[in-house]
Amino acid sequence: MYPRSLTCLNNKSFFLFGPRGVGKTEWLRRTFPSDIYFDLLEARTYSQLLADPGRLADRIPRDYSGWIILDEVQRIPELLNEVHRLIESRKLRFIMTGSSARALRRKGVNLLAGRALTQFMHPLTIEELGDSFSLKHSLRYGTLPSVYTENDPAAYLASYVTTYLREEVQQEGLTRNIAAFSRFLEVASFSQAEVLTMAEVARESSISVKVIQDYFSILEDLLLAVRLPVFSKRAKRKLITHPKFLFFDCGVFNSIRPKGPLDHPELAPGASVETLFYQQARALNDYHKLEYSIFYWRTQSKNEVDFVFYGPRGIHAFELKHADRVREEDTHSLKLFSQDYPGAKCHLIYLGSEQYSEGGISVMPLETALRKFVEMTS
Repeated sequence: MYPRSLTCLNNKSFFLFGPRGVGKTEWLRRTFPSDIYFDLLEARTYSQLLADPGRLADRIPRDYSGWIILDEVQRIPELLNEVHRLIESRKLRFIMTGSSARALRRKGVNLLAGRALTQFMHPLTIEELGDSFSLKHSLRYGTLPSVYTENDPAAYLASYVTTYLREEVQQEGLTRNIAAFSRFLEVASFSQAEVLTMAEVARESSISVKVIQDYFSILEDLLLAVRLPVFSKRAKRKLITHPKFLFFDCGVFNSIRPKGPLDHPELAPGASVETLFYQQARALNDYHKLEYSIFYWRTQSKNEVDFVFYGPRGIHAFELKHADRVREEDTHSLKLFSQDYPGAKCHLIYLGSEQYSEGGISVMPLETALRKFVEMTS
């Protein structure tokens, strides 16, 4: 197992959210080997606590002072009422994992009213992988832990997508039409790192816009995808309003996306570069408590900056290029953004090997940018 950057916060109860496969359960079992563990994916434990959440207290010794782990707590949201009571009455400490805080809120669950903190686990970061990190491997297969340990990462990713369809979507009753949802996933993969237009996805999928909206919400609820908003603070130009769509991991995106000769295969590598940068930067932002909110910027005249990180440490604008050379026109959008936000630090990330500055823009190889992300945004 690779060492993870995640740490406990102030010895206080916390939620740990993240998609399946990022390593939550493995981290818990290795970090808390002697603590009480309830696996809510295990049928017997699930059925007993579902029938009577009050049984949780009976299975915790009265003099116990360690951690109590509830893995996949979203399967029994009613347990959180009992957890709340035990935190108050017995001062117990809980770690509760799940696929999404949003999914719990949709069920009307109060996430313990501040009595538990919230943390997120992401695919492996370049820091966690250390010398094992391979840019080529990560661009193709992503950085879920298993793609760095499995002999056949492509087969693992194919199984991962199928498992999500079966276990998370079908069994939880999120949608009744798995065939339509599968078709939607393929069409959605063509929106990766692109401005999202619901009507276009609906037309290509032959599914109504209302259902497509529900499907995108399912992806977000399961932390499988995000929709980035446009950065519009004190905007000086006319901007578009549609969000930008991203699956959470470029290996998952590559596995979902069709690969036939008529499926625009030339577009996939560029989307992988953006996705890998985003998934790494988002994780490092969380783990190092950098406190950035993430946006993108696009004018109605189609000038676009791929990512804008905005927070108490300032504004950082990133443009990603799937090329090993930088052309003059590649910096055009960053220069426009810099005119509107003179205090922003602008970065152009590419697949070349040289690092330099040009016209106030920092030009940096992708791997270097990932390794220096915390340093240059702190």
